[in-house]
Amino acid sequence: MNMSWRRRRLIKQNIPLMAMFLPVLLFYIVFKYVPMLGLVVAFKDYNFFDGIIGSEWVGMKHFDYMFTNAYTLRIIRNTFILSVLNVFVSFPFPVILAILLNEVRKLWYKKTVQTLVYLPHFLSWIIVGGIVVTVFAQKTGVVNSVLGWLGFPDYAFLYNVPSWMAIFVGSGIWKEAGFSAIIYLAALTAIDPSLYEAASLDGANKWRQIWHITLPGIRPTIVLMFILAMGRVMEVGFDQVYVLQNQAVLNVSEVISTYIYKIGLRGGDFSRTAALGLFESVIGLILVVITNRIARSFGQGIW
Repeated sequence: MNMSWRRRRLIKQNIPLMAMFLPVLLFYIVFKYVPMLGLVVAFKDYNFFDGIIGSEWVGMKHFDYMFTNAYTLRIIRNTFILSVLNVFVSFPFPVILAILLNEVRKLWYKKTVQTLVYLPHFLSWIIVGGIVVTVFAQKTGVVNSVLGWLGFPDYAFLYNVPSWMAIFVGSGIWKEAGFSAIIYLAALTAIDPSLYEAASLDGANKWRQIWHITLPGIRPTIVLMFILAMGRVMEVGFDQVYVLQNQAVLNVSEVISTYIYKIGLRGGDFSRTAALGLFESVIGLILVVITNRIARSFGQGIW
């Protein structure tokens, strides 16, 4: 009887929090879970006239096509390569930026730098793409203008595969590293300042303090963010790729998201693209589970 009363009292006390959480719950139900019912399209030859229920069931036909067609296999390969580059090259930058900002003691300078590195996050990829073209264009770009002034020939940065991939990764870092660093800056505030004072008295320089205090202090956050990043390994942002994409580098820049847009939305082949999207999600889920299992062996798993 006493336990039942305590439970009712606890529920009553948390009603405001539950009310605040309700819109979030509804958002995920309506926009994340309900659309999952449409995944059945991946196993049917869907058309508008027959609808999802009336369309012919074809089983694994679209998945067989996906794994036997050279073009779709290349798309999967491109998606994986660009995603891995984004994760493993881009991931350390927010951590490094947060640590550097945390070490700045001039408040006005710190706020100025934070504003400058946060700002690109709020720009659309249309604007960022325009900036990239302005900087790296072959004839009128800033970089090639400087190279010409120094006596070097023009270089087609946006039309050669290695340089395009470097620009793709670099533009993503420039746009998102500052905003992503906020999470690590928040984690850094939880580290006890007395640890730094004790380390300083023991003769530890700044690098040793970062290595032995700062990094271990934010390790759980780093692991959590890495696990979440691994879940997005097969998700290359549509906006970034589509804005920077051109025919000269199409053999490496055509990814799942752009293929779904061109073949699914513009071409009306919903079943084939639904199968590709389902495959992308399953791979992401598998990578999250594997990464979490590895992290859990070191005592850092999230479940």
